[in-house]
Amino acid sequence: MILTNQKPDNIGAIASTLCLIHCIVTPFIFIVQSCSITCCSATPTWWKFIDYFFLIISFFAIYRSTQTTSKKWIKPSLWLSWSLLFFIIINEKTAWYPLHEYFIYFPALALIILHLYNKKYCQCNLNKCCANER
Repeated sequence: MILTNQKPDNIGAIASTLCLIHCIVTPFIFIVQSCSITCCSATPTWWKFIDYFFLIISFFAIYRSTQTTSKKWIKPSLWLSWSLLFFIIINEKTAWYPLHEYFIYFPALALIILHLYNKKYCQCNLNKCCANER
């Protein structure tokens, strides 16, 4: 929790990048697994819960980033991207709507880009915070 208070954009960008890597690597792991062993076809439980772990980390990173950003449009953009990521992950687990698996890449990439942009251009300074800047 201390890290998310000190460097929320770093944590958010790292968590989003790891989430994206997780999403890209998963199909390859299952291809290798199905080709090598037929006795253990179930997905490991810990692998299924990594999605939720990334959602929780990114939630706190976004919460803290939105408190320290100087651009108002960053706040709804971060929360919209996180909400889309949340919806896609929950939809993947419950199969409400048929979505292509590559849809998860868009909000994950958006979170990475937004966190990096916020880190570079939108941080409040100790002497002055331009929170009214758009």
